[in-house]
Amino acid sequence: MNKPFNCLLLLSLLMIALMSKSQTLQAVAQVDLKKYVGKWYEIASYPQRFQKGCHCTTAEYTWNEKGYITVENRCNKDSVRGKQSYIKGKAFVEKHSGNAKLKVQFFWPFKAKYWIIDLAEDYSYVVVSHPNKKYLWILSRTPKMDNLIYQQILSRLVEKGFDVLKLKSTTQI
Repeated sequence: MNKPFNCLLLLSLLMIALMSKSQTLQAVAQVDLKKYVGKWYEIASYPQRFQKGCHCTTAEYTWNEKGYITVENRCNKDSVRGKQSYIKGKAFVEKHSGNAKLKVQFFWPFKAKYWIIDLAEDYSYVVVSHPNKKYLWILSRTPKMDNLIYQQILSRLVEKGFDVLKLKSTTQI
């Protein structure tokens, strides 16, 4: 690569890093939980230790009559045909958040913030994060996502201050 290109790339990465530090994250205004529940396929995410070696990752949300959402996360470990890993948890909606901010609990008493920051009108995709921007998931109702839609999502994530270069695509079959 030539020097001017390397300098431009470095400057762009620095700008993204500075933006992500200074910009406050916003959740979407409103989420219809009846449309939101169901199965989601992970398209890409920031790599996390608890998802190491995961392929074919899915999340299934089910409304519970007790007032919370049951969360069931699955993935195949170490390969697309690997042994299935499974964890079940609960998600609680934060009051006055338009159902866009939840707290997810997989191990009592710990809860993590789960904010819906981008959502298709038809609920065909969703982007979820934490207000500290250290966690990021792009989910779809189908195992594959149209590349144009994916690129549009990435563009909006850059505008929100995310480093999209840290995203890792999830293998789906």
